[in-house]
Amino acid sequence: MIGLIFGETRFPFEILKKIKREKIKYLIIDLSKKKKFKRNKHSHNVSIGQFGKIIKILKENRCKKVLFAGKVIKPNFSKLKLDIKGIYYMPRIIKKSKLGDAAILKEIIKILKQEKIDTINSLTFNPELTLKKGNYSRTKPNKEDKIDIKKAITALSKIGKYNFSQGVVVKGAKIISIEGSGGTEQMLKKIKSKKFIKKGVLVKLPKKKQDLRIDLPTVGLRTFVQCKLSGLKGIVLKSKQNVFLEKKKCINFANKSSMFIKII
Repeated sequence: MIGLIFGETRFPFEILKKIKREKIKYLIIDLSKKKKFKRNKHSHNVSIGQFGKIIKILKENRCKKVLFAGKVIKPNFSKLKLDIKGIYYMPRIIKKSKLGDAAILKEIIKILKQEKIDTINSLTFNPELTLKKGNYSRTKPNKEDKIDIKKAITALSKIGKYNFSQGVVVKGAKIISIEGSGGTEQMLKKIKSKKFIKKGVLVKLPKKKQDLRIDLPTVGLRTFVQCKLSGLKGIVLKSKQNVFLEKKKCINFANKSSMFIKII
């Protein structure tokens, strides 16, 4: 039995599809905002503050391993329903939440470890959802694009206080925007262009000291559409450290839009 701790994005649905196909026994701890999995008979509607209930569900079903997928949005802590273990552990969660949504997941993983429940890589059942090093589009980065890519990588490597940042946009060797706590989508909306000028790049890399079992940089068709609306020419990700959804649709969109997909 595997415990699936699911949040937002399409990624959890891809995992669930694969697990069902392979007939693996599972249960779901649904931490999504709108309880997307409530119709699944194996799903449990639990508040992030009910650690006692979460741990009880996992142990009663002999789940010694869990998998996290999808973004867990920072809750309004003052409105959370807490059980006894929730009261005990919540100060740790609140403290870490100041570092971003991913820090919440990392702290939950530590708590589960104390309860002798291990966390496995989110791509364990879906290795096909990550891309290896190479170019995946007809359009390739030119000399100017490569300068932008290098600038973006350097910027991400130097980020300190923005420790929740996975993404940066660079145009003409200038940093246009750095991902904030609102994520990539919000960042791209802020730099939306009036016309598609095909210049600049979005680079998404794992954060410093990131637990690579969870919260890998994720892109899908929506990301490509937003990049086009922002006038960007390409997207760059780290080899085997990414979640690439709707692969065929993304590649087709990139080719039709003369955009590049580069995995470094």
